[in-house]
Amino acid sequence: MKRVLIMTVGKTHSGKTTFAKALERQLHNSIAIDQDNHAEFINTYYKPLLPKQGPNTIKYAITQTIVDYAVNQTDFHLILCNSNRSRKGRSDLLAHFSRKGFTSILVHFDMPDHVLQARIAKSRRSTNVFRSAASFEEVLMRQQAESHKDDVTAPTEGEADYFFEVKREDEVQPVIERIVSMANHLRVE
Repeated sequence: MKRVLIMTVGKTHSGKTTFAKALERQLHNSIAIDQDNHAEFINTYYKPLLPKQGPNTIKYAITQTIVDYAVNQTDFHLILCNSNRSRKGRSDLLAHFSRKGFTSILVHFDMPDHVLQARIAKSRRSTNVFRSAASFEEVLMRQQAESHKDDVTAPTEGEADYFFEVKREDEVQPVIERIVSMANHLRVE
């Protein structure tokens, strides 16, 4: 039985969470793991434990525990829903899952910045996921600035077993359908 790891990549408000939830509903035996849920949980119940500077190690530890449990105690396909903008971070994660026998799929959400800005302006998403930002506008500005760093790069063909790019909203459902079809085909091989 072959399992699939689907990793989303993209800036804030590019559609990663909406995609992950829709894919989870349509892909039998799958679970979406979204770090924003973990951040909101920590900010709501354990805010004093948050590191004052540097990486949010408690969020990463919670995510890692949930992922490890899903990998070792279930037979679910995994949908990892977070930005994954660092090439090294993606590479390490994909190599880890490859060693565990997963087939990997990268889905890059490459929406134009003006679309992201319009979505942020209309957004009703909770800001309780933030540790060091005040707004989604600030997050987007940081991500735009980070795009010029060496390790923050858009994914490309060859990083994973399969690669999809979503540049428009109408491309989401066809990508979901292809992934569901691929995962179902791999399960019976």
